[in-house]
Amino acid sequence: MTRILMVLTMLVLTACGARELPPVTQNEFDRLEARILALGPDVSAEEAARAARIALMYPRQLRVEYGVTDGPLIHNTKVNAGTRPRGLCWHWAEDMQKRLAAERFETLDLHRAIANSDVALRIDHSTVLISAKGDTMQEALILDPWRYGGALYFGSLAEDVRYKWLPQTEVLRKRAEKQAKEGW
Repeated sequence: MTRILMVLTMLVLTACGARELPPVTQNEFDRLEARILALGPDVSAEEAARAARIALMYPRQLRVEYGVTDGPLIHNTKVNAGTRPRGLCWHWAEDMQKRLAAERFETLDLHRAIANSDVALRIDHSTVLISAKGDTMQEALILDPWRYGGALYFGSLAEDVRYKWLPQTEVLRKRAEKQAKEGW
């Protein structure tokens, strides 16, 4: 029985492990650019193309900087143990947001979101979203580089059945209120 458990553990770790990421295809660039353009009639085609390129390529740079050699959950363990510098989901979201914000888009806005903040047995998950200028997070596209260790997940909130996203400011406000109430 112990041997079976060991083999199953090895299979799970291997399946969750990170491999070299395949190159980003022109199709992926085109699909993300089209999704960003579709956010609104006033979205600049040039900005959509630039945002798509950064969103797809920058996480690959972060993957190298963070020393990602395993799947996200194993890498998180390494970060928490101090053997990797960064790579928790909020690191990816923070760095991605900073990089995109450096572009000073005029027709696009960035948002931050947190999922699982109210689920007792799940770890919070943070990400960045992009919307047409002036739109809310609800109309935005999720740009999640953590989920696949540097290979970008993108989609609408409705499409992302894996997570229930809330605005980061709302989650942090609720936490602060709870901490104040409990006397932290």
